[in-house]
Amino acid sequence: MPGPSLATRLGGLVADAALGLPLRASAYDVQRDLAVPVAEGVTLLGDLYRPSRASGPQPVVLIRLPYGRAGLFAHAFVTPFARRGLQVFVQSTRGTFGSGGHFRPFTAEHDDGLATVAWLREQPWCDGRVATTGGSYFGHTQWAVAPYVDPPLVAVSPHITASKITRAFYENGAPLLHTALTWSAQIGRQEVGGALGPLPDPRVEARVRRAMRRLPLQAADTTAVGAPVAFWRDFVTHAEPADPFWSVADHDGADFSRMPPVNMVTGWWDLFAAGQLDDFRRLREAGVEARIVVGPWLHGEPGELRAILRSDVTWLSHHLLGGPPPAGAPVRLFLQQADRWLDLDAWPPPAARPVRHHLRAGGGLTEEAGPADAEPSRFVHDPADPTPTVGGPTLKPPGKQADNRAVEARPDVLVFTGPVLTADVDVVGPVRARVHVRPSLEHADVFVRLCDVDAEGVSRNVVDGIRRLDPRTVPGPDVSVGEDGVLAVDVELFPTAYRVRAGHRLRVQVSGGAFPRFARNPGTGEPLGTATAGQPCRFEVHHDAAHPSHVEMLVLP
Repeated sequence: MPGPSLATRLGGLVADAALGLPLRASAYDVQRDLAVPVAEGVTLLGDLYRPSRASGPQPVVLIRLPYGRAGLFAHAFVTPFARRGLQVFVQSTRGTFGSGGHFRPFTAEHDDGLATVAWLREQPWCDGRVATTGGSYFGHTQWAVAPYVDPPLVAVSPHITASKITRAFYENGAPLLHTALTWSAQIGRQEVGGALGPLPDPRVEARVRRAMRRLPLQAADTTAVGAPVAFWRDFVTHAEPADPFWSVADHDGADFSRMPPVNMVTGWWDLFAAGQLDDFRRLREAGVEARIVVGPWLHGEPGELRAILRSDVTWLSHHLLGGPPPAGAPVRLFLQQADRWLDLDAWPPPAARPVRHHLRAGGGLTEEAGPADAEPSRFVHDPADPTPTVGGPTLKPPGKQADNRAVEARPDVLVFTGPVLTADVDVVGPVRARVHVRPSLEHADVFVRLCDVDAEGVSRNVVDGIRRLDPRTVPGPDVSVGEDGVLAVDVELFPTAYRVRAGHRLRVQVSGGAFPRFARNPGTGEPLGTATAGQPCRFEVHHDAAHPSHVEMLVLP
């Protein structure tokens, strides 16, 4: 096997420095394009990185990804481990970068992954011990195999992902339009344009923005990238509630007690954070060794990637090479607006207490519920002029926090603001809302956002969530119908660790959508891909004693 060139070795040291890793230059050799046979006569290609001085079989770190095995991805996600004496096998998933078959995301990773692990264990250079690592899609490829492999894997590191992968493109029934079309445009052009293919292209981004606003959405992929993209067609075709098409993609129903030790990193503005923290909690409840770091990051931000690599260098060296175990508490959270980290033993933090803030007539927000005779608040959501959204947990920038004042000034957004805080409030944990609402249409969305309003009146989003109402699922576990016909809608907002400073105020928005992050709800029940027109929906939001609409958060003492 040939060793890396001088340029590759120097590039590796530069990558180490950029990632904040101690500089290491252990020699390794690379064997390219090893063929792995999987189902249906398909062959997948992979590259083996093996320590130059290795003799006999060694443990293997498996990385399965659809974004290519060379260049930037190799420098960032493969060679840091090879330079530290770990044997790494990096494989292109089905239909990508030389591997056979057709790339239909999320549908083949279970079978292909199991076949790859079985093949690795048959190789003379593998001692049978296999660990996995990777983030986002190549975190999903880990969930697709880790609960099912027998004998089990040694350790896994599914970062910035979740066992229920469809949470990333359908949130409580509402399709994440911006995420799905942005990612479709990325994978639809990733193997064209040579080395510049993966880089952002302003022309493509402009086409994506135009495509999101056009109806119907069925062929938005051709508008964005000039050709059909398999994932986009699956996304718009299988967007109905509980569509069985996605059952092969989600692994939240797996036996979590079968998971090996798990290491995870995510960010408060990462679109997978809510699902990943749920996974962590369930893993710990199942008795699995698990660790998680949550920082102030958007999906794929450099700081997030550095944290992933730094944690995995220690994690994999410990489990495969006998190095020292990771130090510190199993839960490490960045407390936003306080510029400090919290080290905890569990999630959610047991010391946190629930606090409810009730929506009040006239736009108030108090810990006390409203009186019995309070009149409901009203607004109209028109899908022809959908309520916009700014900031939030998105796949690509811009995201995170943004000034919400322009959105809050719209007539289709209700705003409820609390009093000036006399002391800092540390919100750490899941955040939930219950909104009592009477919509004029059976098909409607309820969007709830919690904001931090500073002393100058600038309102910045902290967390939010959405619930799509559909007569096929109402009533249901998250929506009940009162005798007066008013719906009690439970909305799961994102979790957070966030300090609202003294002198600031809490604010809650309620609206009928958040476009283009979420696809507009036409109100007609027409399928996502073929809807061409919509109907305005009139909302009544009730907040009297019998209908105590509120947001509930966990607050540290």
